[in-house]
Amino acid sequence: MTAIGTLATHHVGLNVTDLDRSLAFYGDVLGFESLGEGKEGDSRFAFLGQDGRLVLTLWQQAVDAYAPGRAGLHHLAFEAESLDHVRAAEAALTARGATFAHEGVVAHSEGAASGGIFFHDPDGTRLEISVPRGAEGAEAPSGSAPTCGFF
Repeated sequence: MTAIGTLATHHVGLNVTDLDRSLAFYGDVLGFESLGEGKEGDSRFAFLGQDGRLVLTLWQQAVDAYAPGRAGLHHLAFEAESLDHVRAAEAALTARGATFAHEGVVAHSEGAASGGIFFHDPDGTRLEISVPRGAEGAEAPSGSAPTCGFF
């Protein structure tokens, strides 16, 4: 048997209900660039990335909003370069009227140096933008449970 070797995430595909609305959110608010769009039958799709590297594929084929009780994606997390970048994203999201799971920057768990913001896209998909360190002193809203659990 041949070993698989080290695997890394290449990109994530998300089902959305309205591609144009999602493109505006992921592009205008989160800063992803369009790498291409297409259509197959009634389904539309778009490739989004940063610096020419594919990060997300949006598929307009969902009829209902995200449902956290279903099997599948729990949340999608992005790592930012610094806490200042997390706070800039928070300001852009607030201006856009995004809904947040917690108020402000929070720690991943009590006493953790890592943390960030936790919010929802237009279809209710749970998203996170965090940093591995820099959130020292931020409160953890869920006690001993992981903040990214969106409890």
